[in-house]
Amino acid sequence: MQKTVITTNFEETRQLGVAIAKTLKGGEVLALYGDLGSGKTTFMQGLAQGLGITKHILSPTFLIMRSYDITGEKESAKGNGTKYLYHLDLYRIENEKDVEGLGLLDLMDDPENIVAIEWPDKLETLLPKNASSFYFAYLGDDKREIRYNDRQST
Repeated sequence: MQKTVITTNFEETRQLGVAIAKTLKGGEVLALYGDLGSGKTTFMQGLAQGLGITKHILSPTFLIMRSYDITGEKESAKGNGTKYLYHLDLYRIENEKDVEGLGLLDLMDDPENIVAIEWPDKLETLLPKNASSFYFAYLGDDKREIRYNDRQST
């Protein structure tokens, strides 16, 4: 079921990420679509928090990918076999060839990983068919619209 959430501040966007994290079991790929400033990184900060990651989450725009060890974090981290969160930001890549050396297909295929990708349109043909899509839109001031498929109602 398609769900639309309007957030009115940074904290609400972050809390949506926390809530989504609680629905994840491992092996998921999250495709985060939206313009610069639409809330993707803020959502990622909440997602990481919901997975028990205590490190500060920064967008990996200049690095392309950051990885976070979920098992090495607090006891509140997921106890369901999920071990890593991979956060990719593909804003600066031109095409799929630019990410060939990352082993992205293996990362997305591993049930111990959660992979979140900002600017996924850059490698649309590599995304798994079951990737969850999140669409972020800037509505002015601190308001954001976030559309996604509600995992708990499917």
